[in-house]
Amino acid sequence: MRSTPRSAAPRRARRTALAAAGLVTALALTATACGGSEQDEAAAKPGGDASQAADAGDTGGGEGGLPAGVADRLKEQGIDVDRWKDGGWKNWDKDKWLTEAKDFVNPMIEGLWKPDRMKSAKEADKTVTTKDASADQGATDPEPAPVEAVAEKTPYHDNAAPVGKVFFDSPEGSMVCSGTVIKDVNHPGKSNLVWTAGHCVHAGGSGGWYRNIAFVPSYNDLGKSEAQLADATTTEMAPYGTWWANWASTSNQWIQGGSENGGDGAAYDYSVLHVKPEQGSKSLEETVGAALEVDFSAPSATEVASMGAWGYPAAAPYNGLEMFKCVDRPGRLSLSPSLPTMYRIGCTMTGGSSGGGWFRVVDGETKLVSNTSIGPLENTWLAGPQLGPEARSMYQNMSKTYGGQ
Repeated sequence: MRSTPRSAAPRRARRTALAAAGLVTALALTATACGGSEQDEAAAKPGGDASQAADAGDTGGGEGGLPAGVADRLKEQGIDVDRWKDGGWKNWDKDKWLTEAKDFVNPMIEGLWKPDRMKSAKEADKTVTTKDASADQGATDPEPAPVEAVAEKTPYHDNAAPVGKVFFDSPEGSMVCSGTVIKDVNHPGKSNLVWTAGHCVHAGGSGGWYRNIAFVPSYNDLGKSEAQLADATTTEMAPYGTWWANWASTSNQWIQGGSENGGDGAAYDYSVLHVKPEQGSKSLEETVGAALEVDFSAPSATEVASMGAWGYPAAAPYNGLEMFKCVDRPGRLSLSPSLPTMYRIGCTMTGGSSGGGWFRVVDGETKLVSNTSIGPLENTWLAGPQLGPEARSMYQNMSKTYGGQ
């Protein structure tokens, strides 16, 4: 993983996009380009090679808050649950770094993600060089003009309830991404699923699963400043709780081909987490009161008038405490003729926004259509994967096998 340097090149805004959003009972996306009269507006009720984290037989109580089968597999990997909780997870021996899909283990360590630890987590990002992004494979549109990110209205729960932050530990330290609560088709109204980027849960071809992965919906719900949060309580930072990933999936393409600059895995850089609350028993969807359906139709960029990206940018000039959004007409980005085309929009959000959901309106309903994956060092645009058959398979496997756990 490479984190975008905090001395990243200054932003050059040539065009802005404005978005109006209300996301407890509805989400509205309104995009307006400077000098143009075109406007898209809609509202909606939020509501093949998939890698899986655990076997279907992992049921029943076990150590560390895990189903018995998962706790047993920890032992099979030579991991003592108690030692892991006491700090053993900090051992990143490459020879013992769990890499395969079936290896995922994430014992809950209650109270680990305290306010100061969450605030100090560094941005997780995938960056590409100008050379990487300009290789025209016949399906790449001109680079979009930067769209200045707009701060989401507070409280976030009243305006973007499904959006939150994904925290995890890597060999480089505590890291942060963004994520979105999504609907579980097999468990309507009671989803415990979160959509994010593959590089927020797994290092790709050079590593394995990250550790202590957790999701915090409506992080810093009131959008308080760093000074105001100097002595913040956990309730202020995580008003709807901390949710630990007890299962995770990402694509085999990301596990095998993902790299620090996205690599061949960038076009498959997505993940689904199944989470459980650190405290309480209600589902994530019931707790936040919202979840979004995922659109797996992978529409051509030419068919979509606008897409909106939401997230918590953490690299300068942002500090990761506030939620931002960008809305723009998407274009196409092709990194290789052998890979699916990615979506690309102008946006000045930086690292930390990785994994954040991209939304579009389909027949009057707002759906998640992509997630932030890669962008340039200059922070002028973002690119996200198309969600086609491979993503659908990963999602369905998680929903059917683990959704009801």
